[in-house]
Amino acid sequence: MDQKTLEEKTIICRCSDVTLKEVRDLIREGYTEPDEIKRILRTGMGPCQGRTCGPLILREVAIMTGRTIDEIVPFTYRPPSKGIKMGAIAKGGELNDK
Repeated sequence: MDQKTLEEKTIICRCSDVTLKEVRDLIREGYTEPDEIKRILRTGMGPCQGRTCGPLILREVAIMTGRTIDEIVPFTYRPPSKGIKMGAIAKGGELNDK
């Protein structure tokens, strides 16, 4: 197996099982913003919230577009929402019930 094949099979987002090839293919198609890539491949939406794949995707976008990482807007981070118990909804209770 050659180096290019190994690189393209490299997992960039472990949470969503996204490969380097998938990321590069999207960039070649014109998706050059991390949020666009996130919406299509679901990178940055897993349990790690992009801590692993975010910087790797920024790097690939920078390399393939000739921009610096400082010129690229990173993922929009949204904290996980808090779960609400169905019982609280049913009785119209406070969201902060213990």
